[in-house]
Order: sequence, then C-alpha cells, then structure tokens
Amino acid sequence: MGRRLIGTLAVGAALAVTATLTLQSTPAGAALKPVIDGPDTAKRALPVVLVPVTDGLRGLTDIQTLPGAAGTLVVLTQAGVAWRVDALHGRKVKIFDVDVPTRSEQGLLGLALHPNYLKNKRFFLNYSVQTDAGRFTRVAEWRGDLAGDAPPTEHAVLLEVAQPWPNHNAGQLRFGPDGMLYVGFGDGGAANDPQGHGQNLQTLLGGMLRLDVDHPDAGKAYGIPKDNPFVGRADARPELWAWGLRNPWRYAFAPDGRLVVGDVGQNAWEEITVVGRGENHGWNTREAAHCFPPDSACDAKGMVDPIYEYPHGPLGSSITGGVVYGGALLKGLAGKYVFGDFGSGRLWALDLPAAGQPAVPTDKAWALGRFDLQPTAFGLDDQGELYVGDYGAGVLYRVRPAP
Repeated sequence: MGRRLIGTLAVGAALAVTATLTLQSTPAGAALKPVIDGPDTAKRALPVVLVPVTDGLRGLTDIQTLPGAAGTLVVLTQAGVAWRVDALHGRKVKIFDVDVPTRSEQGLLGLALHPNYLKNKRFFLNYSVQTDAGRFTRVAEWRGDLAGDAPPTEHAVLLEVAQPWPNHNAGQLRFGPDGMLYVGFGDGGAANDPQGHGQNLQTLLGGMLRLDVDHPDAGKAYGIPKDNPFVGRADARPELWAWGLRNPWRYAFAPDGRLVVGDVGQNAWEEITVVGRGENHGWNTREAAHCFPPDSACDAKGMVDPIYEYPHGPLGSSITGGVVYGGALLKGLAGKYVFGDFGSGRLWALDLPAAGQPAVPTDKAWALGRFDLQPTAFGLDDQGELYVGDYGAGVLYRVRPAP
C-alpha cells in the first residue's frame, strides 16, 4: 500500500465484529495479458497472464493461505472484511468484519496465522483504531476457526501504537521460521518523516519488530526474544529487530529464512531490502541507497543498502513487496521473489542471494508484464501457486504462464 491509496472517510472503533456466511459466486472476467514496454524491454522477460478468480474485493489488502483447506485463501479488504475464497471454484464467503477507520491507508491491513493454527486456532490481525484519543495501529490476537461458521473473537491486544498521520502505518504480519511474529511499522506518515522516527530507536515507528507470542512477559501479551538486538539497552525499544524503514507494506521470508522487504520510497526511489538483526536501513537519512534529501551530504556509515532499487518514472512510484514463489506451474519463477508497483501495474521477479551468500545489490530483475491493475498484495496457496490482488477493481487474480 503506497502513498497514493485513498480510502473512504469512515471512522469507527475497531471492536465491532459480525459474521455473515453468505456464499457468493463471482462471474469470471477476461484474463489480463502482459505488456512489456518502456525500461522493461531491457530486462529478461518471464511473461505471465492474470486469470480472475473472484471480484467484489475492492480495497484488497492481504492474501493468506488457509491451512487444512485445499485451494482456500483468506483475503482482507481495507474496509474491514475478511473473506474465505475457494480459489479452485471462484467462490467466496464473508467470514467476519471489523469496524475500522479507512481514511488514507488506515483499515484492516494484515493477517498472520499462528504456525500451529490447525490445533490452536490462533491468528493475528493488524488494523487501525480511531478513538477520541487519536489514531492507533492495533496488533491483536484473535481466536476462531476461519473455515467454520462461528465468528472469531479478539483474545488479547499485543500492541496499540499511536500514529501521527493516517499513512505509512505499514500493515504486514509474518511468522518467521523461528516461530517469532515480525511486525513492520512505517514512519507514521506525512512526508519526509518530519518527526524523525526512522532513525529513532526509542520508537516502534519505522521499525521491524520481532515478538514471541507463545511466551509472554509479565503484564504483556507478548514476550521479548532474548536474542533481539537491543535487549538491555536503555536507549532503544527491545521489540525492534531492525530500523530505518519508511513503509514496509509487504514482506516475506525466503526459503533460507532471510526476511525480504519491499519498502515504499518517498520522491525518487523504491527498494527491496533484506532485513537482518540490528540493521539500520537508512530512512530518513537515505531513500534506498541515495542521500535524502538528494542534495544532502549524508553519513551512510553503518547503513544497509537495498538489494534492488528502481527510480520513479515509467517503472512506477510505489513498490508492493511480494512473496517467494514455491509452486510448479510457473517454472521460471521457482525461488524468485515476485513483487510489483502500485502506480504502474508492473510485475517483476528477482533472483535472491543463494543460501549462505551475502545480500549483494543487483540491477537485474525479470519483467513479468505491465497490467491494468493496482497490485496491493501477493499471496500463495497451499501448493505454492501465486495470486495477486487489485486494490482498485477488487479482483483477485491467479498468476499463470503466458501462452
């Protein structure tokens, strides 16, 4: 979700939950064919087509696999609705909805199912809350069977973080291979990070958090992992895993366990970065690998370069981080990180560093095509096959090889 998403101006307290179990079957539209043009003609090409699965998902924000249900996804929308989608037959069921504000980039933004979800039915939501005291991002544990009929319930609030503006609030939640919950926060919004959150270790804004949801500390709904990099430091929040991020809207783990983040840029550059323990990724001293503002003589000592960046212009203006493809149908994409741009509708794939090798910057990416869509989320089904959501049209697409 980039700088140009415009939501409706609804305001609500994000507590009211309802369940509606109306089965909906959506007529299929035409597949979107790729156009490879402009700067992408110089790239290696792996053209794909986008085959519609279902629509009626305007403001789509997240796509997650539902374990134990073949070909089934859970799709979120900004307006607060969670849908169960049978991707094999194009049918969807409204599971529940949460009352959320949807101004700018606020809303229901992220879902992560506990690694042991099939047994414990625990999952976690990231959503916006608006009260008389201001606007907040809430990360909460919920419990319930997303394949059943009964509505889930909120069990515990992990975090409620004040947001100075309704944009750059990020939204993704991911469990890592270590069983920890990774929570990405943007810098809190406006433009240029006016409050300097990105380079401030005493705030969670602009940071990647790492939380233990299975072993909570006294008085909290989560625990601080003992190997978090800033544990014991009085000048830093112990929840932080990394910092210097502007708006890490979407991210995923590679097969070797490395965290790959699409960080939305400001005026000139978009980036993909591999985020590691205790790393400073530069914002707002740098935008991608460049001093910010551009005419400043910034001190980049100790800051980590992105592994891939592209300038604003024909390629786009607002990166949407993606997923690592693990299916069988798109053979050329095996092990590649698939991502896109919200502004241009272009999709790409990136070869990631081999396991055990350093994350060296590259200028090489694969062009999958330019499409008439606003990609805000990528997802994988239980077979590792790839899906992409169109924010504006509200269509969920299955990605297939171009004929």
